Order: sequence, then C-alpha cells, then structure tokens
Amino acid sequence: MILLIVLSSLLCIALLLPACALAQEVVNVFNWEDYIDESVLQDFEAETGIHVNYMRFTTNEDMLVQVEANPGAFDVVFPSEYCVERLANKGLLAEINYDNIPNFQNIKESLKNPSYDEGNAHSVPYQWGTLGILYNTEMVDAEDVKTWNVLWNEKYKGQVLMMNSIRDAMGIALKLQGYSMNSTDYAQLRAAADLLIQQKQSGMVKAYGLDEFKDKMVAGEAALAVVYSGDAEYAIELNDKLAYSVPDEGSNVWVDCMVIPKDAKNKENAEKFINYLCSPEVAVRNCEAIGYCCPNDAAIELMGEDYASNPVMNPSDETVANCEYFNDLDATWLTVYNTLWQEVLNTKQGN
Repeated sequence: MILLIVLSSLLCIALLLPACALAQEVVNVFNWEDYIDESVLQDFEAETGIHVNYMRFTTNEDMLVQVEANPGAFDVVFPSEYCVERLANKGLLAEINYDNIPNFQNIKESLKNPSYDEGNAHSVPYQWGTLGILYNTEMVDAEDVKTWNVLWNEKYKGQVLMMNSIRDAMGIALKLQGYSMNSTDYAQLRAAADLLIQQKQSGMVKAYGLDEFKDKMVAGEAALAVVYSGDAEYAIELNDKLAYSVPDEGSNVWVDCMVIPKDAKNKENAEKFINYLCSPEVAVRNCEAIGYCCPNDAAIELMGEDYASNPVMNPSDETVANCEYFNDLDATWLTVYNTLWQEVLNTKQGN
C-alpha cells in the first residue's frame, strides 16, 4: 500500500513538472503599434520554444500608466529615451545582465552609454533617428537648410510645415539661439517661445502637424517640413526631388529602447528576446519593416553600401555627437514648456 502511494506521488510529480516548465516558457512583450516584423515573433518562438505574448501601446504616456499600474505584467517594454530615464528614476526597471545579451556588441558605439541611461544599465537601443528638415530641392537652396534659421527665412514665407510637438518645436528655437534642447532656464525658454511666436505672426508657417507632413511633401504642397528621419526616408523614396538635412546647430536624436521592468516574471526569457532582436539578421528584418534607423552595426553591414552611406538612415558619428537626447523634465518644467507652447498655438497666424 505504501509503495503504491509512493509510486502514485512520483507519477503526479512527473506529470506536473513538465506542465510547470511549459507554463514558465513565455515572454510578455509590450511594444508600439506596427513596430516589429511580426514574422520575427514566430521565428523566435520556433527557435526557443518560448511563447511571445505580444501587446501594443500607442503613446509613451499610455505605456507608463500600464507599467506602473500592472507590476509583473510585462517582461520587455519599448519606451523612448526620456521614458527610460523616468522609469529608472521611479525604480521600475531591472538592471540588464549583459552576459545574457552578447549581441549587444553589435550596437553602434555612438548610441552606447547615453545620458538618459548611463552605462546602458537598463536599456538596449531598438530603433533610432534624428529630427531635421525635409525639403524640396527645386524650391529650397541646399545651403539654406544647413541652419534652423531657414524656418524663419522670408524666401520661404508660407511654405514651412512646422511640427506640432512641444519639445521638438521649442528645441529647434533653443538650438537656433545656441541653447540646449533640455534647457531649464526660463529666460532661454521665453526667448525660444518668442521666436516661435514671431515665426507664426510673420506668416512663415503653412501648417502645424506631424505624421501627415511626409505625404504633403511627396505631393509638393510645401517647400520644407520639420520631420523625423524615418518619415524623410519614406518621402524621399517616393519623390526624388526631396532631400533631408540635420542643421549645423545640432538637433535631437531619439532612441526607442528595450527595457525589462523590475517586477518582470520572466527576466531570463526577456534577455533571450532582447538578444534575439539584436542579432544582425533579425535587426535587418525589423529595420526594413519599420523604416527607421538601424542601431546595429552588424546589421548595417549586411544591408550593404547603399544603406551604410545613406546619411538619412545611417547618420555619421559626427552628426550624432552634435545632437542631444531629450532629458526627462520634472513636472514643474513640463508645465513651463506647455504654457509657453500654448502661447505659440494661441497666437494669430499672419499672412
């Protein structure tokens, strides 16, 4: 009888162990909409046996709310650089064990050890790009777009598509005056807002917007637009009269990253997933599907000389060094930026 009980117990354990093991083989991923080649997820599952529970968000703010409200729900999250800083400051991120991510060696040196995450303690670059000027070469002198001042140049009155984004617009005006895009000096911020107000009052701006600018430029509806590099590349591929410039004063470099929340339930699987996305072949597939700059030097080598020599998709180290990451501003300074930007938006547009 005792032997029967023992054998029964051993049988139960044998049956339960595989089920437990299988239950643990999952990674919960929280990424932007349309921000991965989804066949990559299937291939990761096939190669590792780890099921990917894939969830999507539309803004950094939505992501932040979900991560804070649901500890343990996510294993890999894809915040932008300033949100990496915010999450880390709140103690919500785990430190990454790079022994488990050997493919980190493929990441561009110019994107390592960033100001928003020293030593990449909590984050690995996933996609990146610059902010610059998309312009019609038949309407705009290439020399003019070497400076942000082109957005105030009377030659292009009524032909400027200006980004409706607080940090980007204020950052441009700050850079033009020799200040940091992360300024917390009220006099500098006031001067930047006044410059943007003057631009609007003088009739320079054709429209304020964001994602729609690339299509307007392809259609020839304006002379120049402030855009992200990925949108510039999209437009240039459709209209060979267009070109892109990062002005000499410098600009913003944005980076969307991969992080692991502190309360992640599957940290080892998260590191396997991050390492997989950093492999050259997978990075190529994602960059081709998404259309932004590739942070992976080994992947860039696979994509060939045309990609490597494309200054829109593969900016030089000198260009990157002349740019800034956006820092995460505290609530007080965010309010100041918001208030000044509202003044700009409420200003009557000139003719």
